[in-house]
Parts: sequence; C-alpha cells; structure tokens
Amino acid sequence: MTNPAPPPAGGQPGPGQAGPPGQDLAALAKGGRTNFLGFLLRLAARLPFLFIAGRLYGADQLGRFASALIVIEIAGQIATLGLKRGLAKELHNEARDETHVITDGLLLSLLTSSLFAAILFVFPAPMFPNGMNSGWDLYLPIAIIMLAVTEVMLAALAYRYNIAATVRSRSIVEPWSLSIMAGVFYFIPATQEGGLALSYLFSVIAAALTALVPLLRSYGWPHGWKPHVIHLAAIARDNFPLALADAIEWGTRRLDIAILGIFVSPATVGIYYVAVQVASLPQKLKTSFEPILGPVIVRKLKEKDYSAIARQVCQAGFWIIAAQTGIGLALGIPGEGVLGLVGPQFIYGNGALAFLLIAEVVASTAVVSEAALIYLARLKNLAISFATIILQGLLTVGIIFAIKELGFSELFQAAGAAIALTLALGFASFTKSRVLAAILKERINNFRWPLVWAVAPAVVVGFAFTFLPEWMELALGIPAILATYGYVIWKRGFKEEDRVLFRQAGNKKAVPLPQED
Repeated sequence: MTNPAPPPAGGQPGPGQAGPPGQDLAALAKGGRTNFLGFLLRLAARLPFLFIAGRLYGADQLGRFASALIVIEIAGQIATLGLKRGLAKELHNEARDETHVITDGLLLSLLTSSLFAAILFVFPAPMFPNGMNSGWDLYLPIAIIMLAVTEVMLAALAYRYNIAATVRSRSIVEPWSLSIMAGVFYFIPATQEGGLALSYLFSVIAAALTALVPLLRSYGWPHGWKPHVIHLAAIARDNFPLALADAIEWGTRRLDIAILGIFVSPATVGIYYVAVQVASLPQKLKTSFEPILGPVIVRKLKEKDYSAIARQVCQAGFWIIAAQTGIGLALGIPGEGVLGLVGPQFIYGNGALAFLLIAEVVASTAVVSEAALIYLARLKNLAISFATIILQGLLTVGIIFAIKELGFSELFQAAGAAIALTLALGFASFTKSRVLAAILKERINNFRWPLVWAVAPAVVVGFAFTFLPEWMELALGIPAILATYGYVIWKRGFKEEDRVLFRQAGNKKAVPLPQED
C-alpha cells in the first residue's frame, strides 16, 4: 500500500512537487524557524550536562570520554551510508512504496552499524588512546547502531517537512536525557565511574525511540516489504561518496580532539572538549536548514532550475552566517565566564574557544555549498572534503609541534589545534563555493558588509561588560551583545526576503517575497 504525502500546510509544495521561489523560500524559513527553536532547547540542555560533567566527573574523565566518542560518532556517520542527505533523492526518484525505500535504508544502516559495533567490541583499543574510565565504556559501540538508524528516520521525516521530529529527538530528548542521567549515574556507586558512557547510551537510545514514533505515524508500516539485496547494494554503491563526505565533514570537527589525545594529557583534552561543546552550539544552527534545504534542492534539480538553487544556497547561507556570528560574539567575548560555569580549570580553554567560534562562522559557506554539491558533483565534493581533512591533520600536527618547540604549554597547543581547524574550514568554504558557482554558473556568496557593521558595536558593548563582575557580564552582557547585534543586522543587513525567516508560517498577511533576477 502506498502512503502518499499529505499536502503541507501553508501552501508549501509537497515532497513530489515543486513550488515557486517564494514558496521554496518559505519552506526553508519554516524549517529554519522550527529547528532554531531546537537550537535554543539544545542550548538549555547542553549547559547542564557540561556543568555536571565538569564539576562531578572532572577534566580527566571528560577527556577520555571525548576521545572514545570520536570513533563512535564517525562510525555512526559512515554507517548511514549517505542516507542522511541521500534519502531525499532516493524517495524522489523511486517508483516503489516510500515505506519500502525507507525500510531498505534502515536495514542497510542497521547492518553496517552492527558490523562496526561488532568490530569495536572485539577490538576496542581505538576508542581509548588515553585509557578507559570504567568497564562500562566497552558498551559504547551500541551507540553506533542507534546513531545510524536515527539519522535515517529523521531524514525520512524531513522529506515530508517534519522538522519538529528532529527538534524533539535531537534537541529535547537526547540532550536532556544525557544531562539528567549523567547526574543520576554519578550518585549510584556501581555506575559512578561509567556514568558518562551510560548516560550517553541512554540518550541515543531515547532519541532513536523518539524518532521511531513519528516515522510510523507519518509513513505507516511497510506492508508487503521484502529486502532486496541487489537493490540494497546499489544504494550503498551510489551513496558511498556521500557517506564518505558526511564522515569526513564530521571528522573535521573531531580530528583535532583525536590528535590532541595523542600529544597532550586527558585533562587538556577535557578542557578542549568543553570549548568544542560550547563552540558547537552555533554549529547546530546550520542544522536548522540542512534537513529542509536538501529536499528543496532535489526538486529544483529535477527542473534544472540552477538559478533557484543558487538563490536558496545564498539565502540559507546568509541566515546561517548571520545567526552564527551573533551567537559566536555572545559566547566568545565573555568566554572565560562561560567556561568558568563548567569549572574553574576550564577557563584556560578560552583561547581555543575563540578560534573554534571563528571556525564555525568560516565553515558556513562550505556547509550550504555542500548541500548542493552532494547532488551535482559528489566526487568533486568528496575530493575537496578529503583535501580539507588532510590539510587539517597536517596543520594540526605542524602547529602543535611548532608551539611545543617554542616552549609553550599544552593549553597553547590546544589553541593551535583550533587555529588549524579554522584554516582548513576556510579552505573548504572557498573551494566548495567556487566549484558550485562554476557548475551553476551563478555567483555564490553568503557574506554581506552589514555583518561588519553589526559586529563592531556588539564587540564594543561586549567588552564594556567585561569590566563588570562576572555574574553581570554573563547575565547582562550576553543579552546586551545579542540585542545590539540583532538590532543592527535587522536594520542594515536584512532585506525583505530575509525577514520571511521571522514570519509565522501560514500568515496570510505576509508581504509576497520579491523574486530575484
């Protein structure tokens, strides 16, 4: 039985339809608004976890936990076999029942993730370059399976514009489960040493179940489905470049931790990990548009409407870079105070935090360009991704050795890893945007000069608050930075088509969007 997609509310195009530019932009904006709420919820949940992990478990345990997660999360990304972003194309092109296509994808990711988990159960050493916190850490490979199937389920829901499911799973259930259970396990003697690993496992299982319920409600059960081995192999083959690109993109945000785990102590890795977690908050803003940008691009590709794709990439890219810049200023200027909330020893990660926040802004162009390149030029995109991570590895090792030779401490070496990441992501953004522009024969540029006009007064306001007591710097300074930046970027940087991001979906009185030439 076929399960046709219901027509989306607000006049948006359905999964099999293409809408005019204004409707596509409205779809992007609606998905962005929904997932931006998820970002705020994730922010509210992430800080309690960092506080609990830093204050109760300490930098050493946090560093070992971070090193183990690198292997787990990269394996989870590879195990999706590119279906996180490739499923939209599979659903759009396949004539079969949508539930059968999704079930094939889930089976494929389940088999692949189970294989990775089995290998790490037998050979766990790669997860623990600095040793284990407890025997409970050996169960972490189970998370690979949960991560992989959750990504496929959420991708299927995003195809029907159900971004709320991603918000519930990734921004409410997963981070809050992690925070709450980290505290619970710490106070149980039998699980105290393994509390971080157990709470992580609990959170990814809860997130998977949260995604499964709306998937079944939206698509139903796959009646009459039978596994097609040859078809599964074809999907794996076709999506292999995309799977590698996803894994490499994920790996660029973890390679610095992996290399630091070899050269510095677990405590320094733990301090750097907290800085990464704070900096990753603006990184999550890109995911506000990623689930909805893919399906919109797929539909425009079928029409060969390259100018529309360029408009969508530039529009979403500007929204992302504008939001990331504001959040980066709010977290970076009072950085010592923010890190100090986790624990007094973590303030020494402030230098690394500054470069990590810059890296997220620099990476925004690469992110949105890749959203189109994975459909237009998979192999070129993969080659650039390979070059990026190789460049990052060489720069990270080179800068760490140079800082070490100059006699600086491990904390300066950690900041060096952040500098290497910034340079590598800058290379990726420049190269991918140029390749996409050549294919589309359209200009790809997310930068606008009003960003500079908005940053300047926000920096002045932020530094003025650094002279006040720390609690005032955080409680009053952060809102003041955001308000100053937001006011200027709204007045000087946002055009009429940008303001659609802040309109409520279905607002009948909204002014029609102007179409670009």
